[in-house]
Amino acid sequence: MNLAVFLPNWIGDAVMATPALRALRQHFRAARLVGVLKPYVAGVLEGGDWFDDVVFANGGPWSQGVPAVAWRLRRKRIDLAVLFPNSFRSALTAWLGGCRRRVGYARSGRSPLLTHALPPLRDAAGRRKPSPVIDAYNLLAERVGCPRPGYRMELFTTPADEARAEEVWQRTGLARFREVVCLNPGAAFGAAKYWPNEHFANLARTLAGARGCGVLVLCGPSERDLCRSIVYWAGHPAVRGLADFPLSLGLTKACIRRADVLVTTDSGPRHFAAAFGRPVVTLFGPTHIAWTETYHRDAIHLQQPVPCGPCQQRVCPEGHHRCMRELLPAEVFAAACQLLDGPARGSTVGRSIA
Repeated sequence: MNLAVFLPNWIGDAVMATPALRALRQHFRAARLVGVLKPYVAGVLEGGDWFDDVVFANGGPWSQGVPAVAWRLRRKRIDLAVLFPNSFRSALTAWLGGCRRRVGYARSGRSPLLTHALPPLRDAAGRRKPSPVIDAYNLLAERVGCPRPGYRMELFTTPADEARAEEVWQRTGLARFREVVCLNPGAAFGAAKYWPNEHFANLARTLAGARGCGVLVLCGPSERDLCRSIVYWAGHPAVRGLADFPLSLGLTKACIRRADVLVTTDSGPRHFAAAFGRPVVTLFGPTHIAWTETYHRDAIHLQQPVPCGPCQQRVCPEGHHRCMRELLPAEVFAAACQLLDGPARGSTVGRSIA
């Protein structure tokens, strides 16, 4: 049997798909598993033995566009395709690729291209209901015969990732601290998810000064200046950043795996913490917590209620960004300390602050 799994396009969603992916791998033990994914998602899953083969589908260069990917799938004679993305493109690719069974959600007008179209969850008024993506992925796995996958997300690091993280710890002096907190200020979704730089700097300074923590500010390649700004305005020798190191998803994973707590925006690296069993404080602004709930027991969700939110917009439509500005560093510091101190872990999952 040949089984193709179309992976989500967002980094965090790819992590939330790992319970379902593990269930597929275990249930179809004799199958050849083919991962269909964007190239950058491969870095998220690197280190695990999820797939027997990989097909990159980027929609950019011809070699990774729909016709080329469909042609590759035809050659692999796919018996079953499980589509985690809800895009028309993924369904079209599976259909053109000759996948005999095509299972996904009835979204984006693609139902005729699927052999098994699952209805999305809706409320009494017929509107899509905010619900955890991890549940949606698990239901797809169950639909093709897998036992319930559960909620244990899973990632791996490579020896090279760990060696690079060790270099960071040694060169920044973080190795001498009893506690290290990682801060993740970036957000690929859009500006509306950003917590103000001065808030991150204030938090970093307080963690280092009042708590005695080492603090590492994470960043992606396009976020180096953001990282440097937070480190500069924190103005404390125990606050360091990744901006001047060679960056990769593998390094980010390895750093989070070592952290005692991660404080993060609602972005992909938030889910790295859950997958490695690390405590995490997530700062929510414009997004519904329900969409990305992971059921991680060592998690605190902070969201400042505002009349206009959560709006799900990439940029604040009102221009004031109150949902993030009014989420204050003192509240976040208290939540981080709660997780660092341990006994009350998980007791405020999903809490919204007033």
